[in-house]
Amino acid sequence: MSQIQQKVPVGGSGDLKWLEMVIQHVQSLNYGVVEIVVHDSRVIQIEKTERVRLDKPEPRPE
Repeated sequence: MSQIQQKVPVGGSGDLKWLEMVIQHVQSLNYGVVEIVVHDSRVIQIEKTERVRLDKPEPRPE
C-alpha cells in the first residue's frame, strides 16, 4: 500500500496544478482512493491510497 501526501494551494498559477495531480493519481490506480483535503476553500493536500487485490482462489474439489 502506498500513500502520497502533497500540499497544493489553489489560487493564482496553481489553479490547474492540483487538478492535474488528481487526474494523474486516479489514472495510476487499479484499486484505491484519491482524497482531496480542503482548508479555507483551498486544496491543501492530496492523498492516494492504493490497494492490492488478490484473485479469489479456486474452490477445492471434495
